Amino acid sequence: MITNFIIPELNNHGVQELWFQQDGATCHTARATIDLLKDTFGDRLISRFGPVNWPPRSCDLTPLDYFLWGYADISHKRLTIWKTTFAVLLPIYGHKCWKKSSKVGLHLSQPWQSYARNHT
Repeated sequence: MITNFIIPELNNHGVQELWFQQDGATCHTARATIDLLKDTFGDRLISRFGPVNWPPRSCDLTPLDYFLWGYADISHKRLTIWKTTFAVLLPIYGHKCWKKSSKVGLHLSQPWQSYARNHT
């Protein structure tokens, strides 16, 4: 999944300085997996045995609760984070909404596209 899908997709979209987060499930923390992720994401890896450790026994709180929101509080980065997140998620979820809505006769993609043109 990582080598066949995630890394090629990131390369196709020119994504740089991305933080990768995964939980502490055993298959996610195998040495080969961690080594591959460290090679790909460097110190921007949140995982058990990664540079930024996944908090143990955190069923309700995720590392994003501790890390990302503190990072996003840096005023000059908020807009960049918002625009980047929106630019990545809109094509994916806008299309998925359109596919689902077309089955019931609604076309939700147009409002999303209009919003994206006016806010990105």
